[in-house]
Amino acid sequence: MPQLLISVRSVDEAQVALQSGTDIIDLKDPDQGALGALPLALITEIVTYVNVKSESERKVISATIGDLPMEPELILEHVLALSKTNVDIIKIGFFSDPNVKPTYYQPCLEVLKAVAESGVKLIAVLFSEYEYPASLMTAIKNAGFYGVMFDTAVKNGATFLKYHSLDEMKEIANNVQAQGLIFGLAGSLNLQHVTMVKAIAPDYIGFRGGVCINNLRRSALDAGKIIAIRELV
Repeated sequence: MPQLLISVRSVDEAQVALQSGTDIIDLKDPDQGALGALPLALITEIVTYVNVKSESERKVISATIGDLPMEPELILEHVLALSKTNVDIIKIGFFSDPNVKPTYYQPCLEVLKAVAESGVKLIAVLFSEYEYPASLMTAIKNAGFYGVMFDTAVKNGATFLKYHSLDEMKEIANNVQAQGLIFGLAGSLNLQHVTMVKAIAPDYIGFRGGVCINNLRRSALDAGKIIAIRELV
């Protein structure tokens, strides 16, 4: 059974997510892009709150470093800063380039390998709109990453189904999990997608817009929608 990930941007939203049965509290600012980062001070505040409130059944907390270009030193700087907030998982967007080559991501993976080896759990966020080198999954594994997540870079309501068939996504999931990595799936998903997504067998399913008022990712969370998805997941 996949775990349920809900993206939140405040202590109040974290409270809603916790009370609605969320497994993974994901810290993200929907006003700042696909993987918009929250201020470090706010992340620390939310982490402290979640850890206190879920003391009897510790919840996993993930956070993103933001929509950053694939510049090794810049990525490393933000990962190290975020690691000091005591989040459990750090998500890094693997944004593309018009002239991407098989080695495009390697410099970032190389600088992050030591971080991963120190025990920091890193997740590479790939985007359904992009094409990635066939060798990338192995490179991510060799860099010591904890997992891979598929999301959408453009938040226009389109899911991965606009870019991949169900069978293609199953193959991607199998490839990731065969590397010993956990696999997450997100990107404009809502209640109607849950049964279909479960057939792909991800380790967790992520939601933001689909659990917000009017399905708008910048709106407040709707506890009723989270609970309804929780029951299906």
